Amino acid sequence: MTAVLKVEVETDVPFFHVDAMEVVWHGHYVQYFEQARTVLLRSIDYDYPQMRASGYAWPVVECHIKYVRPARYGQKIRIEAALVEFENRLKIDYTIRDAASGQRLTKAYTVQVAVDMASGELQFVSPPALLERLGAGA
Repeated sequence: MTAVLKVEVETDVPFFHVDAMEVVWHGHYVQYFEQARTVLLRSIDYDYPQMRASGYAWPVVECHIKYVRPARYGQKIRIEAALVEFENRLKIDYTIRDAASGQRLTKAYTVQVAVDMASGELQFVSPPALLERLGAGA
């Protein structure tokens, strides 16, 4: 899929993210995705405070991760987040690479859906607050 919007974030793997095998524990990768997703959403002024102000929560309802190579303590990694779907849900693809070599370490995606905060109802179409920020307003 072609990305509508893409950002990259660089970070170092901290000691408290590694396990006894000296690699990043699998559960911590979700934090890296969240870090990049926040930068992506801020780039369209629709970070979590703006979501809340618009009356919608966007819970993650699906997460798929493919671990290709391990990330290790002190390694500088580059996390790419690419928005690939937005009309009925947010689907964001992620790629984590070694910042120095560009070698792919992990690929993943998350899916988020809009929920009306007042009624708790799932929205089957993305709300205007998101569509307008992406230039696809109604």
